[in-house]
Amino acid sequence: MYRFYGWETADIRDEWGLTPRDYYDLLSGIWSADTCAPRMRPDWSADNPTLGQCSVTAFLVQDLYGGRVLGVPLGDGNYHCFNVVSDCAFDLTSEQFGDRKLDYANCPEQRREVHFAKAEKRERYAVLRQRLLKALSDREASV
Repeated sequence: MYRFYGWETADIRDEWGLTPRDYYDLLSGIWSADTCAPRMRPDWSADNPTLGQCSVTAFLVQDLYGGRVLGVPLGDGNYHCFNVVSDCAFDLTSEQFGDRKLDYANCPEQRREVHFAKAEKRERYAVLRQRLLKALSDREASV
């Protein structure tokens, strides 16, 4: 059973036939402290692998499916990123909030240029992307 926001309706498929649930499974094995936002790294653990992974994950998923990356305002000046593709909204990293319910309505669009203005975020994205491509390659080799 999945617990990320939108998992029930995340039935869209990319060019390889994979759904967001498939990517959640793949990413669960590659999210790590070094792909976590630096300010959250002290709290990152394998028990909460989605912590601090939202923007790099959302923009990586946008590369796969297109669509838009939106951000839930967190009240501290930061945004929690998630994906909307056509009428399918999903947030592969929502579990980091535990039982806290986020308001996914009327969220502003997040721009890659703004998020990737930080070199550390571009680097984390590149690491996550490289790991995902390897996981996809390994998956294909085993099928």
